[in-house]
Amino acid sequence: MTADNDLTTGPRPLTIATDDGVALEAQWAPCDDGGDPLAAVVLAHPHPAHGGDMTSLVTSELFRSLPTQRCSVLRFNFRGVGASTGEHGGGEPERLDVSAAVAAMDGLVGDVPLVLAGWSFGADVSLAVVDDAITGWFAVAPPLRILSADQLLAAHDQRPKHLAVPEHDEFNPPERCAPKVADWHNTTVEVMAGADHYLVGRTAKLTESLVGFAASLTWRNRA
Repeated sequence: MTADNDLTTGPRPLTIATDDGVALEAQWAPCDDGGDPLAAVVLAHPHPAHGGDMTSLVTSELFRSLPTQRCSVLRFNFRGVGASTGEHGGGEPERLDVSAAVAAMDGLVGDVPLVLAGWSFGADVSLAVVDDAITGWFAVAPPLRILSADQLLAAHDQRPKHLAVPEHDEFNPPERCAPKVADWHNTTVEVMAGADHYLVGRTAKLTESLVGFAASLTWRNRA
C-alpha cells in the first residue's frame, strides 16, 4: 500500500496492491476529530457492469458521513474500475480486492473493530471474504446471487453479520432474503423502511444503523 500525499486530515488517496498484482485506487478518511476511531469501516461498491464505483451514492454517503461518527473509513475501486488496474471478473477475483482493502485498513488503524461493509455487488463479494482482521460484516441490499451460496463464507462464520435490506428492494426484498439467510450464524436482518435498492433519502438512517452495529462490536470479536 502506498499513500499519494502527506495529508494528516481529510481523505487520503491510496494505492493498494492485491495478491495477484492488481493495483487498486482507494481513499482513506480518518475520524474528523483526529482521535481514535470507534471502528474502522471498509466499503465495497456496487456492480461495475452497471456503472458502480467507489463514488456511487451509498458508498459516497457512507464515506462522507462515517468520519463524523468516529469511524475511520476506506473505499476502493474494484479491479478494472476507475484508475484500478486489471479486469472485472464477475465477483470471484474481486474477493482478492476486498481482502487487500481489509489488510490495508488493518494496517492504518489500531485495535478497533473492523467492519467490512458492501452495497449490492459489493455486499455479496464482501460476504465471500473471511479474514482474521474482520470483526463483523454489514451488507447493504445484498442480492445474494452474485456468487454461489457456498462461496458466501461469512454465512457460517461465528462473527456478527448485519444485513440492511430495503423494504422495496428490486432484487432481493425482505421476504426473499429471510429464507436465504435463515440458517446463517450470528446474523440479523434489518428492513430499511420505505427504501428501494438505491436507498435514496435513506442514507442517514443507513449510517445510523452501521454506526450502531459497529458500536456493538469489540476488536476481540476477530477470528
